[in-house]
Amino acid sequence: MRLCVLLLLASVLATPDSLQIYVVDVEGGKAMLVVSPTGESLLVDTGNVGAGSHRDAGRILAAVHDAGLQQIDHLVTTHWHRDHFGGMALLARHITVREFIDHGANVQPDPVVDAFLHQTYPLLYRTAKHTVAVPGDTIPLGEVDVRVVASAGDTIRIASPPGTLNPFCAAFRRRADVPTENRQSIGLVLSFGRFRMVDLGDLTANKQFELMCPGNPLGPVDVLMVTHHGQPAGNTDVFVHAIEPRVAIMNNGLRKGGQPEVMKTIHTAPGLEDLWQVHASELSGQEYTVPGLFIANGSDTPEHAMPIAPLRPARSRDGAPPAHNGRAYWIKLSAYADGSFAVTNTRNGFSKTYRTRGPAPGGNIF
Repeated sequence: MRLCVLLLLASVLATPDSLQIYVVDVEGGKAMLVVSPTGESLLVDTGNVGAGSHRDAGRILAAVHDAGLQQIDHLVTTHWHRDHFGGMALLARHITVREFIDHGANVQPDPVVDAFLHQTYPLLYRTAKHTVAVPGDTIPLGEVDVRVVASAGDTIRIASPPGTLNPFCAAFRRRADVPTENRQSIGLVLSFGRFRMVDLGDLTANKQFELMCPGNPLGPVDVLMVTHHGQPAGNTDVFVHAIEPRVAIMNNGLRKGGQPEVMKTIHTAPGLEDLWQVHASELSGQEYTVPGLFIANGSDTPEHAMPIAPLRPARSRDGAPPAHNGRAYWIKLSAYADGSFAVTNTRNGFSKTYRTRGPAPGGNIF
């Protein structure tokens, strides 16, 4: 009897630890905090520049404190756009960053970006490690495998296993190849046991094609961090449909991302169960939005109802879109080595658990 009690107690205490992922609201920008079961940390991007940098650094630090972290082990900047590195300097004043990772030099001249890279950034990594990522690199994160699959306009080059040809490649049509920072984005695949997640930053449609064709090196994943904030330039069938995500998480803004054509692509992805959004999108309208249970943030001055017709993205001459400077909520994901995971909307406490997916046909390289 005593032995049975001890075995029962041991089984309770041995509950597996989870991988924790915080998708932080840096409205219209990007910040994702990853914490391994043994406490190693990875932060991907740091939000907006300008007035938004104080707001976004504070929101990221709130997630850091919630996770009980004393330092950031690895900070990845996917590319040098203002909505992806803006809170970095302020963040580094409040918490130690041990390694700064990027794709290398900026290819899209911008006075704000170039001043940061020449003056501020070298001071930040002066007493830390600085790494320029190349496809195939791994980022050490305890039991979690973090693999770089795209960086600096290049994609991982590995022969795909038999039976993994991507059926969506044939219908893809290349777009004008504009040399912006988006095409330089660092793309990551995170694996923890049977759980798999992919995040390609703002990688463009053409670069997604180069990564995913003719063979599909990624295979099915559990979670997709929607590319380019849910905008049409970076969400293609050749990527989104080929990886068959069970869950998609969109780091959009109130008037950035969530346009009808992207929502159609995501919702028609084979095997998709749910789309979670960091923000409500006025660009979706009632036709293409998801239930409020799955949306973490709204506007500081919310309307009584979602407009029926989708709004159009604001043009630069229309002025800045409305900002959400009030209380912000993150979407939190907890994943287990058996492949099961749960997603929680911290605004309303709504949480949904996704059971382990059965073996998928074909395979993936890593």
